[in-house]
Amino acid sequence: MRKLSWSALFLVLFLYFISMYSLYSHMNNKWLVIPPNDVILILSILGLTLAILGFKDKSNKSTKVRSWVSTVLSVVLIFILLGALSFTSIFSGSKQLITTTHSPDKNYTISFYKTDAGAMGSFGVIGELKGPLWFKRVFYYERKTDQVDLEWINNHTISINDQKVDLLNGETVHRSP
Repeated sequence: MRKLSWSALFLVLFLYFISMYSLYSHMNNKWLVIPPNDVILILSILGLTLAILGFKDKSNKSTKVRSWVSTVLSVVLIFILLGALSFTSIFSGSKQLITTTHSPDKNYTISFYKTDAGAMGSFGVIGELKGPLWFKRVFYYERKTDQVDLEWINNHTISINDQKVDLLNGETVHRSP
């Protein structure tokens, strides 16, 4: 039982770390390498369960403190994630796949989506660079357009609506007409 309080604490602290990295990567268009928010929510519920089970160990005061800290942190994280999931599901707008393209050497896979925020904002096109597993990165965003003209220039450079993007350098393009 003593290991449950340590496991819960480390799991909850790890989930806080990856949640903060998720926020950072969304804000700075970096590679999103963590699982989706619903997976983190399930893991935080697991952390809460481990923290509650850690209360059964009454060997010393530190295990009780660890269980309380883990319980409070996991409950706060659960509420934050529930709020984030409900907010994004209500206000994210629609996202429809336009096309998916591969580089000539098949090293890059890019999907382009038409986005429409409805009354909350504008419409446009985003380009997501796919990585392994669920990894992805938004590298292209253009407002007030609903189509993309693509042409691969070489294995790592693509021309999108007459804008050249070098994927090897990790460029991010935001265009507004």
